[in-house]
Amino acid sequence: MRETPVVAQPVVGGRLAALGRYCHRHRHRRWVVGFWVLVLALGVLIGGRVFEGTVASTSAGGSESARGTSVVAAADPARGTVTAVVDGPSAQDPAVRSAVTAAAADLAKLPGVVSVTDAYGPAGQAMVSADGGASLLSVRMADGSTSAQQKSVEQRLGALHPEGARVTVGGDLVLQQEVKDQTAKDTQFGEIVTLPLTLIVMVLVFGGFAAASLPVLGAVGSVGGALLAMFGFSRIMDIDTSVLPIATVLGLGLSIDYALLIVNRFREERGHGATVAQAVERTCATAGRTVLFSGLTVAVALSGLFVFTSPVFRAVAAAGVSVVVIAGAAALTLIPALLGFVGHRVKAPTAPVSDQGFFARTVRRVQKRAVPVVLVCTALLLAAGAPFLGSDWRSSGASVLPASSAGRQVAETVQERFPQQAAAPITVVVEGSAAQAQGYADQVAHLAGVSGIRAVTPVSPKVSTVEVMVHGDPQGAGAKQVVDELRADRGGLTTYVTGDAASVVDFQHEIASRGPWALGLVAVGTLLLLFLMTGSVVMPVKALLMNVLSLGASLGALTLVFQHGYFSSLLGFSPTGGLETFIPVLVFAFAFGLSMDYEVFLLSRIKELRDEGYGCARSVELGLQRSGRIITSAALLMVIVFAGFAAGQMLMVKEMGIALAVAVAVDATLVRCLLVPAAMTLFGEFNWWAPAPLRRLHRRIGLTEHVVLPPLGLPAPAVPAPRADRERTLVGVS
Repeated sequence: MRETPVVAQPVVGGRLAALGRYCHRHRHRRWVVGFWVLVLALGVLIGGRVFEGTVASTSAGGSESARGTSVVAAADPARGTVTAVVDGPSAQDPAVRSAVTAAAADLAKLPGVVSVTDAYGPAGQAMVSADGGASLLSVRMADGSTSAQQKSVEQRLGALHPEGARVTVGGDLVLQQEVKDQTAKDTQFGEIVTLPLTLIVMVLVFGGFAAASLPVLGAVGSVGGALLAMFGFSRIMDIDTSVLPIATVLGLGLSIDYALLIVNRFREERGHGATVAQAVERTCATAGRTVLFSGLTVAVALSGLFVFTSPVFRAVAAAGVSVVVIAGAAALTLIPALLGFVGHRVKAPTAPVSDQGFFARTVRRVQKRAVPVVLVCTALLLAAGAPFLGSDWRSSGASVLPASSAGRQVAETVQERFPQQAAAPITVVVEGSAAQAQGYADQVAHLAGVSGIRAVTPVSPKVSTVEVMVHGDPQGAGAKQVVDELRADRGGLTTYVTGDAASVVDFQHEIASRGPWALGLVAVGTLLLLFLMTGSVVMPVKALLMNVLSLGASLGALTLVFQHGYFSSLLGFSPTGGLETFIPVLVFAFAFGLSMDYEVFLLSRIKELRDEGYGCARSVELGLQRSGRIITSAALLMVIVFAGFAAGQMLMVKEMGIALAVAVAVDATLVRCLLVPAAMTLFGEFNWWAPAPLRRLHRRIGLTEHVVLPPLGLPAPAVPAPRADRERTLVGVS
């Protein structure tokens, strides 16, 4: 029997409330959920292939080192090498010699092979280790050779088993493939580990499985969309291998945070007596606005990476902005639709959240001691960031892989036992005849920082390479000085200075020249968004300064752990003596965006309370009391996500995971719970100040999606009965 409709309730205004109503309605929710299921399916089936199309980027885009590498690649018929180390008993052992020469003959006949070099041909002693106990068998693969042809070469090398010898197959082509494979494994491992852990934490936070499962479902849908987006980008631009786990971890963390915020506000509204439909629209009008602003601020922070020319930065920017959009879209559409199905099962509080709790007491204590709190917190954050001032940036090469990697083992063996075959720290590409290249090499040999010229190798009749050896650290200050000297005096020839040392110099130059523009773009965009949100010019500036402090702490921790080796054994890696060249820039962009994420979480609640008529001190107290639990819960979940990815084997992923976990932990505790309330207390009503012209401008163009919520109709039960809620028809709402 049909029930009499309840009295119509006021409809919440605004586009976000309307979007929530649309996605929640019975006739629409199935289409919304179906769309996200399709996105997930396509993401798994198609987007999962994105790892196949990634590339390893080692040079700054458009830099001299990148151009020189391109010149050699165009002149060289080979795209890379596959190398086997035959270790023991002796390179001159008859059984070893027989097995290696037979394998070399077989390899030379395989399709896609340009040349085969062993210790028993013209190269001779250069392919034998200094102790005579090992030799190399190197195969150059043709430009355009297929992965199947490369696999055939690897299999033949792997079948090489001289009696008493151990054979390890590596080389630059194998190393590149292992980086792709390990990145895919680490990404899958991070997802498998973090999703169950986040579900457990959310069950504890919400006290029920129904509410806890919604953020996980939203995250799964977002990951599917992120994979699709990155697959699309990989068709039109080079996607560095390291981009995929970085973008995935960001999408996973943000989607969980946004869905958590939506579900938490939904429970609050239900606790106030709202029906499921009312709670959804009120949630979208309030928490939805927070999600929208948060997504915009994170996207602005990542957009600063577009200023740089390096493919890795632009790929991260494109992938990062896309996953932010997808995470926000999932929170604003998928979660309201899912609430239409299971909202009646979400456990709501039996009474409104108390305004007297841990966070309110913390704010009151901070407000009484605002000046000491600001000074102590600032001093701690500055001290934590100090180690970054002494950071050293370098290209890690094979060290990004775990020690068990065959590619890394071969690279390290060549470096230690076959120094003549190891990559030179500086390679100069000379456009000219072989005689001109030799004359240039003789001139370079007399530079102060140069220890010698290892080889002058003609690549084609008009292109040669000069391998320059340096004193001391191959990527240290001395090597960088030699790079600068070689570029200052080119001997009247067209030259390109390349190699690891040159790549580091080019990255640092790009960051120094374009970094200020990127910082300016991020700062202006963030200031503008926060002004449009708050109508204040003080709050945005204060937020920027606090974010810089928490960011410094993250970069300081990154330096201590990965440059100086603190906790390296616990984290399972060997320190390389520096930070990967592009990691600090990515940490800045991501950590800055995430810090703004929590700033928006808190400020939106404080702004909502101020709009309701509360004073500054009381708005801060109630704002942190009502949002502090969700901010710390969201931060805990984000830390779990980052830690899960940091538990992988790739060094670059570890660096990002640890740095972002520290940034989130510091920001959600020290900054949001102590420094922000203390600073707002000191500024008082000045927090909301803006010049009169800007106040008038804000009234015209400010983002005022938030509206004061109309009162719920009375009488209403504290929490409507589940069955009645499912069957009831709301006039004017559904």
